[in-house]
Amino acid sequence: MAKYLDVHPDNPQPRLIGQVVDLLHADGLIAYPTDSGYALGCRLGNKNGIDRIREIRRLGDDHHFTLVCRDFAQFGQFVLVNKTVFRLIKAATPGGYTFILPATKEVPRRLLHPRKKTVGVRIPDHVVTQALLAELGEPLLSSTLLLPDESEPMTQGWEIKETLDHAVDAVIDSGECGATPTTVVDFSQGEPEILRHGTGPTSLFE
Repeated sequence: MAKYLDVHPDNPQPRLIGQVVDLLHADGLIAYPTDSGYALGCRLGNKNGIDRIREIRRLGDDHHFTLVCRDFAQFGQFVLVNKTVFRLIKAATPGGYTFILPATKEVPRRLLHPRKKTVGVRIPDHVVTQALLAELGEPLLSSTLLLPDESEPMTQGWEIKETLDHAVDAVIDSGECGATPTTVVDFSQGEPEILRHGTGPTSLFE
C-alpha cells in the first residue's frame, strides 16, 4: 500500500518531505502535485521506477519523459541550450511549461527520444515540488499522471491513493493543484514549435 502524506501547501513539513526523499533514494515511485496536475516521479537512475511509470500509463518507447528541475543550474546539466533559447525559456519559468531540448550525456540513454536524442525539462512553480527538489538535490524523472483512456491528469490526492494504492509507493496530498497539463514547446530544431497548448501562455513562442 502507498504511504499517504498530507503536506502543507505553503509550509511543507520538513519531516514529511524527508520521508518522501528517503523513499525516492530507496528507488521508490511517488505521485506528487505540481502546478499542472499530479505527476509520477522517481530518481533519474531508477530503471524499475521508469518501467513502472510506463506500465501505469501504458507508454510507448517514443514518450518524452520530463526532468523536473529545481533551477536553471540543474536544468543546464541535462540539456543543451543556446543563449537565444535560454532567454526565451527564462522569461517563461518557473511555470507551466515543458521544453523539449537536446540532451547532454548526463541523461541516461533509455530516457531519450529514440530518434531525436531529446528529453523534456521543466522548472515548476509549486512550493511542495520545489521543497522536494531542494531536499533531493537532483531532478525528478517525471511523467504527468494521466491514466490510459483519460483526457485530464488526476488532481485529488485521495483519489490517486484509491486508484494507484498498489502501483506507487507514496502519494503526496497538498490540496488542490492545477488541472491543466503543461504547455509543451519543442526547441530541438532551434525554433520553438508548440506541441501542446496547456497551462502556460504561448505568446512568447509564437
